[in-house]
Amino acid sequence: MSTAAIENNNPAPKEKTGTAPFSGYEWMFAARYLRSRRKEAFISVIAGFSFLGIMLGVATLIIVMAVMNGFRTELLDRILGLNGHLIVNPVDGPLTDYASLSERLEKIEGVRFALPLVEGQALVNGNAGAGTGALVRGLREQDLKTVLSKPDNIKQGTLEGFDAGEGVAIGSRLAQNLGLFLGDELTLISPDGDVTAFGTTPRVKNYPIVAVFEIGMSEYDASFIFMPLAESQLYFNRDNRVDVIDIFVDDPDRVDEYRPKIENAAQRSLWLQDWRQRNSTLFSALEVERNVMFMILTLIVLVATLNIISGLIMLVKDKSHDIAIMRTMGITRGAIMRIFMITGSAIGIVGTIAGVVIGVLVSLNIKAIQDFLNWATGSEVWDSTVRFLSDIPAEMDFTETVLIVVMALSLSFLATLFPAWRAARLDPVEALRYE
Repeated sequence: MSTAAIENNNPAPKEKTGTAPFSGYEWMFAARYLRSRRKEAFISVIAGFSFLGIMLGVATLIIVMAVMNGFRTELLDRILGLNGHLIVNPVDGPLTDYASLSERLEKIEGVRFALPLVEGQALVNGNAGAGTGALVRGLREQDLKTVLSKPDNIKQGTLEGFDAGEGVAIGSRLAQNLGLFLGDELTLISPDGDVTAFGTTPRVKNYPIVAVFEIGMSEYDASFIFMPLAESQLYFNRDNRVDVIDIFVDDPDRVDEYRPKIENAAQRSLWLQDWRQRNSTLFSALEVERNVMFMILTLIVLVATLNIISGLIMLVKDKSHDIAIMRTMGITRGAIMRIFMITGSAIGIVGTIAGVVIGVLVSLNIKAIQDFLNWATGSEVWDSTVRFLSDIPAEMDFTETVLIVVMALSLSFLATLFPAWRAARLDPVEALRYE
């Protein structure tokens, strides 16, 4: 028989095409390798720690980022709730035309209101005996009601008839520190007093407390006193003028767009200072802290993914006999690689989902958790006098949460590539040589 005939009767074997990627048997093998067995107990322990690491890492990242976002929002809301987004300072002369200037500024589109005020430092004495420094602000009644517009801002008393009287509104922590209550009198001592032949004498005057307010930011509640505008002009020798005009706008992040409009409406030379310039140090520090915390906490997820690598490498070594048999049965290298990628990725996916659930639940119920810890420990776990805010704030950002999930899933997937590649490159002849 000729060679050609033999070739025709025995055609060369065709190359194996294999099954479709991610077929059912690949998932079956991956699920089998994830189940704990007595022989593979140590590998299962590593997988468990990897799961816990990813879960805690993702949950911690979500909670910390929510608290950092809440801090920024609350500080911005409370600081800008009491201070203007733009502050008008006079350049060519004192602000004696503050009433008409405020009206012109409030007509600008996007400007909510303009508040003329007098501001000065004073020493305040109360019933406790010891004195402390305070920042005294003089405002018109309607302007003060605008600043303290939230229902829970006024804790005691009322602001009705504020302009007509000589009473003052005092912060709740300042009242507590000085032992003062509604109706008591406090003593204000200002170094900017009367000029006599013997020099300037301090000005001392008593004022009844007509209202006790609480902003929610301890620094303000412990140092601010509000006084009627006309009375503050007399007390600080302002002679029918104000120090600055605070302008509040609809969108604080677009203050630069309001500058030319304000300068045109003012019809005089002004120096404008916005909230970013006045609080640049604080918010820059918050942004740096937020970014650093994100990078540090990401290391938790990274360490957990390293556990996935070590666990999969040990699993590949333990399953080398199985891999060799599967290869001799016709399972392709790609299928072997996908089996171990599914095995490792499953740990990352389940851990990420569990971390997101825990992180979201804690972030949404952080106030209840704080109250429970206060009750359980019998003390305040959150000292508002040190941390500025009275409660732990939390504000979740959807985009940021998605970024955390994508980062965790990506790291988990990348961690499976090297062990899966090693499993696919395993030579079945060498694995079965001594069997």
